[in-house]
Amino acid sequence: MVAPPRNSGRLSSDGQIRLLTKVARMYHERGIRQADIADSLHLSQAKVSRLLKRAAESGIVRTVVVVSQGVHTDIEEALEQKYGLLEAVVVDVDGDDQDIITGLGSAAATYLESTLTGSDRIGISSWSQTILAAVDRMRPLRTSGADLVTQLLGGFGAPSAQAQANRLLGELAEIIGATPTFLPAPGLVGSPNIRKNLLSDPAIAEVARGWKTLTMALLGIGSLPPSPLLQASGNAVSAADQGPLLAAGAVGDVCLRFFDAAGRPVRNTLDSRIVGIDPETLRAIPRRIGLAGGASKHQAIRAAIKGGWVNVILTDLGTARALLEPEA
Repeated sequence: MVAPPRNSGRLSSDGQIRLLTKVARMYHERGIRQADIADSLHLSQAKVSRLLKRAAESGIVRTVVVVSQGVHTDIEEALEQKYGLLEAVVVDVDGDDQDIITGLGSAAATYLESTLTGSDRIGISSWSQTILAAVDRMRPLRTSGADLVTQLLGGFGAPSAQAQANRLLGELAEIIGATPTFLPAPGLVGSPNIRKNLLSDPAIAEVARGWKTLTMALLGIGSLPPSPLLQASGNAVSAADQGPLLAAGAVGDVCLRFFDAAGRPVRNTLDSRIVGIDPETLRAIPRRIGLAGGASKHQAIRAAIKGGWVNVILTDLGTARALLEPEA
């Protein structure tokens, strides 16, 4: 935008102001190329470039960013400032849970396609509907987006749900040109001894060692009761176990690691039966991206952010606004 100069006292003469304004209007408002401006005004192209720079410095040219409808950078910045997030992505979507999952999946696909560096080592939740929706909407990358993709929680379960967990990992790895690493175990086993034996298996132990080298995690944020996908997998917390968790103040989980409203881990007997990443290793991953939304998950999402389980959040507009409201 060309405007009256705010620092006109710094300019040498009215003639100089006129030339600066004329060049600025030709370039910014009429879209004339610098070379053509130089020819028209009998100036060198280098001088036109210097005049345009000086027009910006003196306030004759001012930059105005016009925010497109459906883009909420002000809310994203407010979330980042309030919670100390690396990044917040707010998606303008509403409706029922499935509508929100679909909208978040589309946004997450675009986000991942544009932010993967090529050298990332990525861990993913095995039983996240939102991550599955994102992978379904991603397009194959022209160049490799990551070195490796691995499961953070056992991917075995009921046959139909296990197929989805394996497809999630396999398709994501293929789309971004990474090596897939499966965790060949259930996410939740029947006893601590079974877990101990599984983790001593060389193949599973190798996957577990690799968790310490991850640079990014794609994480679903769970609430109580569990999501339909997790319930169908056979890895969900039973109704009998949900009672003690709720009594202990649990409001949500990431990879079956439960936390309270302040984001603090809720220690419970399930921890010794989980075949998956431990809380300390998880929260040491540099970039932890939470994909979740919907009214039923407001409390769990807030707690996951407060507890450092995620430091990047991709969520819907309604949830973002709820996160900015004072806590009751």
